[in-house]
Amino acid sequence: MEQTVSQVLTPFQKTIDVTIDFLVNYSFQVIGAILILVIGAIAANWTSQIVHKLCHRKKLDITLAKFFSNTVRIIFLMFAIVVALGKFGITIAPFIAAIGATAFGLTYAIQGPLSNYAAGLAIILGRPFTVGDTINVQGVTGVVEEVRLAFTLLLDEDGVRIMIPSKHIVGEVLHNSGAIRMADATIGIAYNEDAKKAIDLIVRTVAGFEDVSKAPPPQAGITAFADSSVFIRFRYWVPSKKRYSTSCSVNLAVFEAIKDAGITIPFPQREVRILGETRK
Repeated sequence: MEQTVSQVLTPFQKTIDVTIDFLVNYSFQVIGAILILVIGAIAANWTSQIVHKLCHRKKLDITLAKFFSNTVRIIFLMFAIVVALGKFGITIAPFIAAIGATAFGLTYAIQGPLSNYAAGLAIILGRPFTVGDTINVQGVTGVVEEVRLAFTLLLDEDGVRIMIPSKHIVGEVLHNSGAIRMADATIGIAYNEDAKKAIDLIVRTVAGFEDVSKAPPPQAGITAFADSSVFIRFRYWVPSKKRYSTSCSVNLAVFEAIKDAGITIPFPQREVRILGETRK
């Protein structure tokens, strides 16, 4: 049997009626909830910016400033969501209970992420390093670009970004050299040369570079007595992102300064004697 027009339109009519009833009964609640969410988001961003500026005025570390501002933003957003849900007569008590029960059940399954976030919080509050510091941890070296709860982002000299999970930083041996990093090299001079003169020349040459730190100043001294030369080691501190390029330039300058001063740079020599027996 063919369906009549009224039978076909009945489901659509019911949908339209339900929509109209919903709009009549809940339109003001929906509009109010949307307004609350919008105002809450604006207030959250505004308050977050105020907190960030206040931290900057108090000269707090950038990592702590971001942490405090983000925390304030989240608190305001959560408050706005709770108030918006209240417009529909929804209480959050059952949700909190459900979340608590779920979290208790998932505790063992998410021990790794939880420990990671706990370690990140310890880093942010303890501040073993700050943005711009050069750190070495777990055999990885780089300049700290960003510190988050889950990870710390490093940038090495090659421009490679390295993410280290927070749990692999806390409790490990951490080297923090600030914004600079040490570079060193060794050069040999002949035994008959004036070692003190060579050391002074090396220190002056290295100190003449603009990128070489003045505090601490460059250092040089005798480190070993080899078979054919006296080894002089020199070290200095440069910005971490310029370590390789600066060290290459410094090595060339030291090599040329030693040669121009007439100081002999010996090279290994070996005398070979062939002993033979003359037979008649």
